[in-house]
Amino acid sequence: MTRTTCVLALVAALPLAVAGCTEKSKSEAGDIAVTANDSTCDIAKNTAGTGNSTFQVTNNGSKVTEFYVYGKGDRVMGEVENIGPGLTRQLIVALTEPGTYQTACKPGMVGDGIRADFTVTGDAVKQEESGQLADAAAGYKRYVVSQISALQDTTKKFVDSVKSGDIAGAKAQFPLARTYYERIEPVAESFPDDLDPRIDLREPDVEPGAKWTGFHRLEKDLWTQGLQPDTNAIADQLNKDVQELSDRVNANDFVIDPIQTAGGAAGLLEEVARTKITGEEDFFSHTDLYDFKANVEGSQAAIASIRPILDERDAALGKQIDQRFADLEADLETHRAGDGFVSYDTVTEPQRQELSQKIDALLAEVSKVQRVVAGK
Repeated sequence: MTRTTCVLALVAALPLAVAGCTEKSKSEAGDIAVTANDSTCDIAKNTAGTGNSTFQVTNNGSKVTEFYVYGKGDRVMGEVENIGPGLTRQLIVALTEPGTYQTACKPGMVGDGIRADFTVTGDAVKQEESGQLADAAAGYKRYVVSQISALQDTTKKFVDSVKSGDIAGAKAQFPLARTYYERIEPVAESFPDDLDPRIDLREPDVEPGAKWTGFHRLEKDLWTQGLQPDTNAIADQLNKDVQELSDRVNANDFVIDPIQTAGGAAGLLEEVARTKITGEEDFFSHTDLYDFKANVEGSQAAIASIRPILDERDAALGKQIDQRFADLEADLETHRAGDGFVSYDTVTEPQRQELSQKIDALLAEVSKVQRVVAGK
């Protein structure tokens, strides 16, 4: 049984507060309570058996926070972002191998977080080699691989335009290349070595003294400050980082966890609610609606991969999600301009509020899917 908690999400570009609804699940027996504030991260217990672990994360601080579970080499096993003050969010993580993991709360959603060891004991749980979960994993992996292949092609065109000084061509390619990245960003975020920040970090999130690379650094060069002495080097690095992402996804040891996929479907929508709707993602180019659409499409693809499981266990939820997607897509289509979208700085305050309400309504439903897939 769940209840919906409505919270006020301040939209940076708007003078009004937009009411948003996110799903808040009641704790069940066996759930692990996490109590976070701006300086502490208290985990009710630091051990669990192999299998699925469910964390209920409550933010008692004044800053928006995140909660992560890391495996070996800082591989992200699961994450839940954008936990506002006073909210509780759920994370279900499949920890199928015994060993020492780490939990982390990230007040302000920056840095390495407040970390603690988390020990998993018991026999390794063998992943299903057939059945719905295996089919879901295989289907979503095919989708991810196809998107990254297209990302490589479009990023190369973008980089070639930048390096040749074709500003108009690079500007046209920028939102197209990012479409393929935004559809599968939760996968990129799961890899260590700051792969996602290298590709997609925004300027306000760059730590003092750190080098800023990736799409948004080139966005600033193209739209605001002009090409810089190191622009070509930044463009070359973007190509290399995208190639690294491809190599990691195509590696033999890369596996898709359907439970994490379900969480990623909600995570993509949270990205829209947190940065796209405010206009802070593509701050220089105002191409936010391309990213918005891509996040929604990526969430749809993730849901589609696990849809047989959802239909079997909660068909009514699947139909409700379909309707919410349709409502949001219809609204998005009103902002089309030819094959693309209007500049986001031309979207009015009431229009942004309407988009925000629809994304919140969709997120409230999609956030229920992870528990259904996990059999909770």
